[in-house]
Amino acid sequence: MLRFGILSTAKIGRELVVPAIQDAENCVVTAIASRDHAKARAMADRFSVPHAFGSYEEMLASDTIDAVYIPLPTSQHVEWSIKAADAGKHVLCEKPIALDAGEISALIAARDRNRVLISEAYMVTYSPVWRKVRALIAEGAIGRLRHVQGAFTYFNRDPGNMRNVPALGGGGLPDIGVYPTITTRFATGKEPLRVQANTDRDPDFGTDIYSSVRADFGDFELSFYISTQLAQRQVMVFHGDKGFIEVKSPFNADRYGAEEIELTNQSHSESQHFRFQDARQYRREVEAFTRAALGEKEEVVTLESSAANQKLIDAIYRASEKDGWEPV
Repeated sequence: MLRFGILSTAKIGRELVVPAIQDAENCVVTAIASRDHAKARAMADRFSVPHAFGSYEEMLASDTIDAVYIPLPTSQHVEWSIKAADAGKHVLCEKPIALDAGEISALIAARDRNRVLISEAYMVTYSPVWRKVRALIAEGAIGRLRHVQGAFTYFNRDPGNMRNVPALGGGGLPDIGVYPTITTRFATGKEPLRVQANTDRDPDFGTDIYSSVRADFGDFELSFYISTQLAQRQVMVFHGDKGFIEVKSPFNADRYGAEEIELTNQSHSESQHFRFQDARQYRREVEAFTRAALGEKEEVVTLESSAANQKLIDAIYRASEKDGWEPV
């Protein structure tokens, strides 16, 4: 069993990741930390977790945990990932793990000097939905891939929400723009060469609230839009010369619809539906992370992949300030 400590009482931990760890076969939550000890104790009691700490540093110094899950505001991810690694703990950190690709070199150095695992928590890469999309593309089910199209939108104008606070790493691209990019890279094994983009910012918050992106991958293009102030929608489509794959609810299946893939042939005369009744992508994520942390051979999101994904996000920001293509 890998023993996890949870660094904060954030909502995603309470509602999704802690239950997934407690449901997993090879890991368990043994500690909760918060700057408010009462909050840590209340969350620990809710999940029957034995230890509660009133500071992050106290938990990292404890021998009651082997790894940490970090769901802090994005602006604090690099700092606390390094502190956890330097304390000898494995690190599963919420996405995005950094706000600039250059910051990830410090994480790689911390990983290597402490001989621990640091991984960005892209739960989608552990989902059987996306493993199936990758397999279908690899086996030629849609022929030559020419275009990937995607969208991820929701509506949130809460000024107190960290997604709308620049100092905490808010903005649409860090929050949801990373999903069309990571899933395209995961499904195809390809990296982008250059991008074009348009981005709008909220006049009050200053955060990016809408982006329309075109990315050139050489053999194919990715076009997608994301927004934090549009009606809720998710979709990803992989279009080839022999057919196309539509991922119906690609990122948050529990809120956006069924976990389903539709493969349609060239003439649109036949379709195959692949349904995944209980993908439990967060549980799969923590179990895979645990196996890798314990030294087993397991595919996880590496910091090198995280750096490549963040380079694309960085390029999208730069491209939004100019006309024409921007190299990644």
